[in-house]
Amino acid sequence: MRDPDEMLEELEAILEELRELARESVILVEGRRDRDALGQLGVRGEIVQVQDAGGILGVAEELASRGRSAVILTDWDRKGGQLAELLRNALRACDVPYDDGVRMKMAVLSKKDIKDVESLPAFASLLEERRRTAR
Repeated sequence: MRDPDEMLEELEAILEELRELARESVILVEGRRDRDALGQLGVRGEIVQVQDAGGILGVAEELASRGRSAVILTDWDRKGGQLAELLRNALRACDVPYDDGVRMKMAVLSKKDIKDVESLPAFASLLEERRRTAR
Protein backbone atom coordinates (compact mmCIF):
# COMPACT_ATOMS: atom_id res chain seq x y z
CA MET A 1 0.00 0.00 0.00
CA ARG A 2 1.24 3.48 -0.82
CA ASP A 3 2.23 5.87 1.92
CA PRO A 4 -0.86 7.83 3.13
CA ASP A 5 1.21 11.04 3.44
CA GLU A 6 2.22 10.80 -0.23
CA MET A 7 -1.32 10.01 -1.30
CA LEU A 8 -2.74 12.94 0.68
CA GLU A 9 -0.17 15.30 -0.85
CA GLU A 10 -0.99 14.00 -4.30
CA LEU A 11 -4.74 14.38 -3.70
CA GLU A 12 -4.26 17.94 -2.49
CA ALA A 13 -2.12 18.76 -5.55
CA ILE A 14 -4.81 17.38 -7.88
CA LEU A 15 -7.53 19.31 -6.04
CA GLU A 16 -5.47 22.49 -6.24
CA GLU A 17 -5.07 21.96 -9.99
CA LEU A 18 -8.85 21.51 -10.24
CA ARG A 19 -9.47 24.70 -8.22
CA GLU A 20 -7.21 26.58 -10.63
CA LEU A 21 -8.92 25.11 -13.70
CA ALA A 22 -12.34 25.99 -12.22
CA ARG A 23 -11.44 29.68 -12.42
CA GLU A 24 -11.41 29.56 -16.23
CA SER A 25 -13.31 26.42 -17.17
CA VAL A 26 -16.68 24.82 -16.55
CA ILE A 27 -16.43 21.53 -14.64
CA LEU A 28 -18.64 18.78 -16.05
CA VAL A 29 -19.86 16.18 -13.55
CA GLU A 30 -22.51 13.46 -13.61
CA GLY A 31 -24.82 14.48 -10.77
CA ARG A 32 -25.70 16.68 -7.83
CA ARG A 33 -23.75 14.61 -5.28
CA ASP A 34 -20.60 15.03 -7.39
CA ARG A 35 -21.17 18.78 -7.37
CA ASP A 36 -21.75 18.79 -3.61
CA ALA A 37 -18.56 16.77 -3.03
CA LEU A 38 -16.48 19.27 -5.03
CA GLY A 39 -17.98 22.09 -2.98
CA GLN A 40 -16.97 20.30 0.24
CA LEU A 41 -13.43 20.11 -1.14
CA GLY A 42 -13.29 23.86 -1.85
CA VAL A 43 -13.74 23.69 -5.62
CA ARG A 44 -15.62 26.83 -6.67
CA GLY A 45 -16.79 28.02 -10.04
CA GLU A 46 -19.31 26.78 -12.56
CA ILE A 47 -20.03 23.09 -12.12
CA VAL A 48 -22.54 21.60 -14.56
CA GLN A 49 -24.37 18.32 -14.10
CA VAL A 50 -24.28 16.90 -17.59
CA GLN A 51 -27.41 14.77 -17.14
CA ASP A 52 -29.52 17.81 -16.19
CA ALA A 53 -28.10 20.31 -18.65
CA GLY A 54 -29.75 19.36 -21.93
CA GLY A 55 -27.61 16.35 -22.68
CA ILE A 56 -24.06 15.96 -23.84
CA LEU A 57 -24.36 17.77 -27.16
CA GLY A 58 -26.42 20.52 -25.53
CA VAL A 59 -23.66 21.13 -22.99
CA ALA A 60 -20.98 21.20 -25.70
CA GLU A 61 -22.98 23.63 -27.85
CA GLU A 62 -23.69 25.87 -24.86
CA LEU A 63 -19.99 26.02 -23.91
CA ALA A 64 -19.03 26.72 -27.54
CA SER A 65 -21.54 29.57 -27.78
CA ARG A 66 -20.14 31.08 -24.57
CA GLY A 67 -16.49 30.55 -25.57
CA ARG A 68 -15.83 28.48 -22.44
CA SER A 69 -13.49 25.54 -21.94
CA ALA A 70 -14.41 22.43 -19.97
CA VAL A 71 -12.99 20.04 -17.40
CA ILE A 72 -14.38 16.52 -17.77
CA LEU A 73 -14.76 15.06 -14.29
CA THR A 74 -17.01 12.05 -14.65
CA ASP A 75 -16.64 9.00 -12.42
CA TRP A 76 -13.88 6.54 -13.24
CA ASP A 77 -16.12 3.49 -13.38
CA ARG A 78 -17.23 1.98 -16.71
CA LYS A 79 -20.29 4.22 -17.08
CA GLY A 80 -18.27 7.33 -16.22
CA GLY A 81 -15.62 6.33 -18.74
CA GLN A 82 -18.24 5.96 -21.46
CA LEU A 83 -19.73 9.34 -20.56
CA ALA A 84 -16.26 10.94 -20.62
CA GLU A 85 -15.68 9.55 -24.12
CA LEU A 86 -19.03 10.92 -25.34
CA LEU A 87 -18.19 14.30 -23.80
CA ARG A 88 -14.74 14.36 -25.43
CA ASN A 89 -16.31 13.64 -28.82
CA ALA A 90 -19.05 16.28 -28.42
CA LEU A 91 -16.63 18.94 -27.12
CA ARG A 92 -14.20 18.21 -29.97
CA ALA A 93 -17.03 18.43 -32.51
CA CYS A 94 -17.94 21.88 -31.14
CA ASP A 95 -14.30 23.03 -30.91
CA VAL A 96 -14.50 23.40 -27.13
CA PRO A 97 -11.10 23.02 -25.43
CA TYR A 98 -11.24 20.53 -22.58
CA ASP A 99 -9.11 18.94 -19.89
CA ASP A 100 -9.56 15.35 -18.77
CA GLY A 101 -6.17 15.00 -17.10
CA VAL A 102 -7.52 15.72 -13.60
CA ARG A 103 -10.01 12.86 -14.01
CA MET A 104 -7.20 10.51 -15.05
CA LYS A 105 -5.01 11.56 -12.10
CA MET A 106 -7.90 11.04 -9.65
CA ALA A 107 -8.57 7.60 -11.11
CA VAL A 108 -4.94 6.50 -10.82
CA LEU A 109 -4.59 7.84 -7.26
CA SER A 110 -7.82 6.40 -5.86
CA LYS A 111 -8.70 3.39 -8.00
CA LYS A 112 -8.13 0.88 -5.19
CA ASP A 113 -10.43 2.82 -2.82
CA ILE A 114 -13.12 4.73 -4.74
CA LYS A 115 -14.50 5.05 -8.25
CA ASP A 116 -16.55 8.24 -8.20
CA VAL A 117 -16.38 11.97 -7.60
CA GLU A 118 -18.98 11.95 -4.82
CA SER A 119 -16.69 9.74 -2.68
CA LEU A 120 -13.73 12.15 -2.79
CA PRO A 121 -14.41 13.82 0.60
CA ALA A 122 -14.67 10.38 2.26
CA PHE A 123 -11.48 9.32 0.45
CA ALA A 124 -9.65 12.37 1.84
CA SER A 125 -10.89 11.45 5.33
CA LEU A 126 -9.79 7.84 4.83
CA LEU A 127 -6.28 9.00 3.91
CA GLU A 128 -6.20 11.27 6.97
CA GLU A 129 -7.20 8.31 9.16
CA ARG A 130 -4.56 6.06 7.58
CA ARG A 131 -1.96 8.74 8.16
CA ARG A 132 -2.92 9.01 11.84
CA THR A 133 -2.87 5.26 12.42
CA ALA A 134 0.44 4.86 10.56
CA ARG A 135 2.22 7.03 13.11
